[in-house]
Order: sequence, then C-alpha cells, then structure tokens
Amino acid sequence: MARKVDPRLTFSEQYQLAEDLGKGAFSVVKKAVHKTTNAEFAAKIFNTRRLTARDLQKLEREARICRMLKHPNIVQLHHVFQESHTRYMIFDLITGGELFDDIVAREFYSEKDASHCIQQVLESVEYCHSHGIIHRDLKPENLLLASKAKGASVKLADFGLAVEALDCKHYYGFAGTPGYLSPEVLRKDPYTYGVDVWACGVILYILLVGYPPFWDDDQSKMFEQIKRGKYSYPSPEWDSVTMSVKELINSMLTLNQNSRITAKEALDHPWVKNRDRVASTMHRQETITGLKKFNARRKLKAAMHTALIITKKSSSFFRAATAAANTKPPITTAHEDNELDASAEEKEILDLTGRLLSVIATKDIKEYSKMCAEDVTCIEPETCGQLVSGLEFHKFFLDNMPNYTSYQQSMHSPKVHMLGEGAACIAYQRIVQCCEK
Repeated sequence: MARKVDPRLTFSEQYQLAEDLGKGAFSVVKKAVHKTTNAEFAAKIFNTRRLTARDLQKLEREARICRMLKHPNIVQLHHVFQESHTRYMIFDLITGGELFDDIVAREFYSEKDASHCIQQVLESVEYCHSHGIIHRDLKPENLLLASKAKGASVKLADFGLAVEALDCKHYYGFAGTPGYLSPEVLRKDPYTYGVDVWACGVILYILLVGYPPFWDDDQSKMFEQIKRGKYSYPSPEWDSVTMSVKELINSMLTLNQNSRITAKEALDHPWVKNRDRVASTMHRQETITGLKKFNARRKLKAAMHTALIITKKSSSFFRAATAAANTKPPITTAHEDNELDASAEEKEILDLTGRLLSVIATKDIKEYSKMCAEDVTCIEPETCGQLVSGLEFHKFFLDNMPNYTSYQQSMHSPKVHMLGEGAACIAYQRIVQCCEK
C-alpha cells in the first residue's frame, strides 16, 4: 500500500515501531506502521554513531541505488529518514520468508517450479542490469517471498554490496559470498554484470538438486574449483534432470565472462521461456531433502558470521562459551577490499564446536560445565515448569534429553542472540523441542 511521505515530519511522527523482524551486525529491522494509513513496512535502523565514514558512504550508495529500482521482483525502498544519530530506511514489508524455506515446505516441487523461481530472479537481475546496477551478492538469503500466499512473487533484497556499473569493464572490488563468487572476482580481474549471472547459475544448480556446484571443506580449494570452473552433474540425482536446463547452467557458469550468457538471454532460454513444454514436471523429493540440509547449513554459517562481526572485539566471549554447531567452515561475506580467509577465531570456534557437540551427545555434564558458562550457553532449555537455574538448569536439560540417532538433526534453526553490545551467541532452539513435556 503506497503512501506519501510528508518531508516536514520526522520518522517518529509518521511511523509507530512494532516488533523486531531481524537483526544484523550493524542494524536492526523492525515492523513500522504508518500512523495515518496503517500501512505496514519494514524499517531498517542504523545507529550512525557506530559507523565509519566509509560505512556511511556505503549506506548512501545503497539508498541511491534502491531509489532507482522499482520492479515487482525487487524489495522497494520508500524513504530514508535521518534523526540525530539514527537512520531509518523504509522498505516493503516482506512476510513470506525465504524462497528456499518455502520450497522445502512444499508437498510438490519439480523442474517446472524451479524454472518459475529462477525466471523471477533473472527478471529482477535483468532489470538491475538495464539500469546499470550490479547486485554482487546474489544468494538464497536475499531471495524472499512477498507473502505466505500460494504463488507469491519472489523478491530480490539487500543491495548493500550493489554498485553502479561504469561504461566499460572495471574492477569494482572483492565482494560477495564465497560459494557464489565468480572466477573473475576471485582472480581480481575487471568485471561487470556477468558476476550476477554466474551467481544465478549457482542458485539454479541448487534449486534443482539441493546442493551447490562448488564445495570443499577447505575454502581455498573451493575457490580453485571456481576459478577452474570445475563442477559436474553427478549420478543419480542429475540423471532425471533434463538436458535443456543443464545447457542453461553451463552457459551461466561459463568460465570466460565474455562468453557467458546475459540475464536477458537466460530469460529467452527455452527451459525458462517455454517451461510448460521443456521443463520436467516430475516431483523431486530428493531435491527437497537436500535443500533441508543445505538450508540448515547455510543459516548456521550466516548466523555465525553475524556473531563473529558483532564480537570482533570480544573474542574472549566465544572462548568462554562456544556458540556453534557445525563441523564445516563458516561462510564469510567479503565486503570490498576484504579477504575471505578463515580467521584464527573462526577455526577456534569450529574446533570447540566439535567438542561441544560430542559432550552434548554423551550428556557429559562435567565436560560441558568446563566449556559453557552457566549464564551463557548455546542451548536454550525449556524447563517445562521446573524451577532450576545455572548449571543445574543445564544438567536438568541434558538428563532429560532423549538419545538421538543423530543429534545434529535437531539443529535446524540457528538464531543470533544479542547479549549486550559487542557480544552475541548462536542458539539452536530445535534442541529444546526434543525435551519431553
């Protein structure tokens, strides 16, 4: 629902803030209700006192770019307010959650459905490119659904790393998310719109089988795979995928960016344009199963990355209380001019993670108490009416926690919890749901 902003009024005079919608390393997102129309929006709120001059420049760039883009498959920015040391960016309220989360909840999912999804992504990307914008951070986390209604449109979000392209190929900085980075970005070569098409190719690959084309526990080895364009279509999961979409993926993941297909050309590909005739309508249960695992892993990594940013100056917090639950390396988002090598902090967390999971699985409260402070833990127990506290609280939970065939099955909803300024921990709420009532 559109509304006119009165430039004479402040944000607080025009909007009423409601519940939190999410938190990032540098911002919080809250629901904002327009006082006159009752229209609901999402307000991304920044404390500008905590931002550097360069951070503020990036915010200005993001706002400038978002104002340019008005497309049904792009989250729209409506207005920006600056009050004292607080900046409010007013966006569409997107209530459908992430696209990938919606897919795994479906009873039926086919190539045809994947074609419809990627078409909407490509339409938003082609629109950006036609307006001289390179997104640079296309990934599942930035693909949202407008609402929870069946058939809701896909919305492209988060233009924090987007740049305005120059007339010719240029080096715009080392930016993006590891598994979606193109070879030219990794080589630090001049690049242009093709980096977004490459990322779309990675997303399409995942949409079809539930896992990415490039992966290795060692991030440097994964980067080598990407730089060589080394991926495959392993059996049996790819056996039932039509040749047409494999051809499309090949054209999007072409190593030479000059030969890579454009977003507009991808939209004209028969598998997208004529999906009713070309794309398979067979249900892909194995894809949904794979996506569930992929979702759990990527959300954990995103949460860990946010926590690492927040606690950059408080690494002792993590040594006091481990807050991770995956044995694979955390994903890191590279902003301009930043390297992607895993830090010593990250490696320490991963080492502690494995030990902590083992302790939880064996219900070894003695070792557990050595690793976790009683007031800060990666577990949020439900006491079921029992009045217990401190480490006894944790012991009660561990004693009543049923045995699992695989305790990792319960770790599908990582969340970042702020523990005052400069501290955060990742909590895995699904663990508590296994406690008997």
